Parts: sequence; C-alpha cells; structure tokens
Amino acid sequence: MKKDFDVVVVGGGMVGLATAALLAQSPCRGHLRITLLDAGKKPQFSIDNEVGLRVSAISRGSMHILQNIGVWQPILGLRASPYRSMRVWDSRGSVEGPDTLHFDAAEFAVPELGCIVENVLIQDALLRRLESMDVEVRFASPIASISMASDKSLIDIQLQAGRSISADLLVGADGAASLVRESAGIPVRTWRYPQSAFVTHVIPARHHEDTAWQRFLKEGPLALLPLGDGRVSVVWSTTPDKADSAMSASDVELAAMLEQASDEVLGKLTIAGSRGSFPLKSQHAERYVMPGLALVGDSAHAVHPLAGQGANLGIADAAALATVVSEALLRGEHPGDLPTLRRYERERKGANKTMLHFIDALNRLFLNDSEAAANLRGAGMRLFNRSGPIQRRAVQVALGVNV
Repeated sequence: MKKDFDVVVVGGGMVGLATAALLAQSPCRGHLRITLLDAGKKPQFSIDNEVGLRVSAISRGSMHILQNIGVWQPILGLRASPYRSMRVWDSRGSVEGPDTLHFDAAEFAVPELGCIVENVLIQDALLRRLESMDVEVRFASPIASISMASDKSLIDIQLQAGRSISADLLVGADGAASLVRESAGIPVRTWRYPQSAFVTHVIPARHHEDTAWQRFLKEGPLALLPLGDGRVSVVWSTTPDKADSAMSASDVELAAMLEQASDEVLGKLTIAGSRGSFPLKSQHAERYVMPGLALVGDSAHAVHPLAGQGANLGIADAAALATVVSEALLRGEHPGDLPTLRRYERERKGANKTMLHFIDALNRLFLNDSEAAANLRGAGMRLFNRSGPIQRRAVQVALGVNV
C-alpha cells in the first residue's frame, strides 16, 4: 500500500460531505488525497437565521454515523429537534381510532426515535469538521465533462473554469439529476408521482408533544414534524394544483387548508415560515458502481418523502462505501477496482431497492380511495399494531439500529 490514491467526491450535500469526512478519518487516510467539488455556493448556517424549509428526519442509525464523524454533538447543541413518538392515521379514521399506528420511544427503550434537523445545519457541521482534515473542498466549481483517461486507469474531471482533476475513485453524490451518473451512462428507472411536496412552518395552538404526526389523505400524506421552538415543519404531498394553491394562498387561507388537511390534530395553525414546492418522484440507478466510480445517496436512489428515509439511506451509503474502501486499502487493493466497489453495491443496492419499493407501494395504497383499499389499509394497520415482532422489525429498519 505504497501508492497514494486520489478520491474526488462530487456533491456538497449531506451525503457527499459525510462520504468525504468518513474517508478522511478512515484507517488508510494517509493514502487518500480527497477533493470535494460542488457546482453551487457554499451552504451557510447561522443560529440567528430562520429555520430552513428543507429538514430531514435523522434516524438513530444516522445519528450514530454522524457521532462517529464528530459532528452530532455540535448539531444537537444547536437546532436538532428530537421526536419521541409517531402517530400515523388514515383520513377515513381518526387519530385516536383503532387503525392509527403508534410508535413511542419508551416502548423500545431509546430516548428518541430520531431528530428533525435542517439540512443546511448538517452540511455546516460536516464542513466545519472537514476544515480540520486535509480535504480540499471547492464550491462554485461546476464540471464541464467527465471521461476515462486514455490509459483507462484514471477518471478525468474537467472543470468549467479550466482546471482538470484526475481520480482513482470518483464518488457521485450530486443528487437525483446526477451529472456523474449521466456521464457514466448508467441507466436509471424513474417513477413519477401525480404529486408535489409543499413545505412550510406553522405555529400550532396545541403543543406538538415531540411527536411526528402523519395523516394520509386521498391526494397523499401530510406530515407535521416537531421543531424545537414549538413550531412544526409541514411536508404535504398533494396534487400539483393543490400545491400551487397553497403557494399562492394568503396566510389565513393556507392555515385553513392545513387545518382541514390535518383534521386539526394540533388545533388552529398560524403560518410562520416561507413556502416551497417541488414535484415528487422515485428513481433507482441500474448500477451503483463502475470501474473507478461509485454512486451514493440520491445519485443512486431517490425515494418519496412519506417515510422520511432519503437522507438516512444516503448516509448509510456513505458509511458503507467508506468501510469498503478502507478495508480494500488495508488488503493492498486499488479502491477503484470493480470487485472492490461491487462489495459496496451488494451491501446497499438490495436494501435501498427494498425500501424504495416499500415506500412506493405504501404511497400507492393510500392513493387508492376505493372502499376495498380503505378496508385493507385499516385491517393491515390494526394487525400491525397487534403484531409485536413485525412492529419491532419495522422500527429497527426505520431507526437504522437493532432495538
């Protein structure tokens, strides 16, 4: 293991930054020259700024990975909002009805089920950690082209600014519209939904009780996620027309729309944040790896937000890839060799595919407004509540740990 290897991570989101940090603290760090590139501006976080609209439900498994990187305590000390309960119910029933799914941290002997955290806060914490490592981070550095070097031993990354970088291993963490994936010619299967996600923050009349609330409507689920200051973050998957109406409504009109959609589970609502909307889809890359290249996070897979698993799947990808690369280097192997990278693909692709199809099926089941589908949902939710082993396994998967 005498040769030093160049690793280029493309994408400065949570998953790309976590990948770079995990590689930078691996046992073989001394033989890795790591560069991170992102086309956009460097994310900026300040405790004095408004809570960002884009938040993630960080599972206990992801919390453990971020703790190992050394960033979870700083995140927790700022604006991470623990949620200790979940309530999930169908609009045909009530939140107190027998069909409602209940998850409580106390039942599984954990302090919380997860934490709601702003994406930009996680990015900022990871960037601060990378500042203490020998990692070159370059924002505002769009890529012009990606190609295999003439001797096929390296990947060439040509920047629009004119600089060229070579990589023994190129990691695509550049999102669902990944340039890395597209340049490699990796096909992707896409499921487009007749839904858009509308997001905002509201002040509820009743305290959120550190609970994540989710009500399934015929157009899609409405999630009310607890924030540390007593507000809730709204993620409403609904029709594009209704999302457009929510974007253009007055604060009073929007509050009335959300109260009706939530069945006033938290009472009257006051709009207390900006608004955003984006179309929804799921997708899965046919391959995660090629010689000298690996995809992580949304570059490899994108899921519907109803289960809050997107960020967690990506962080798990980052941890798995870093472990595979480190173990390969310890054995004297090249980190970009296809047999090495396929170990990562085997570990993550099946698990991600299972989660993607489960979430897709769940969304489609609740979009079906027939009486038969409603009866099936109700029976399934009642059975789930009574089935200890099944419920426990579901919580293990959702939390990313064994409980």
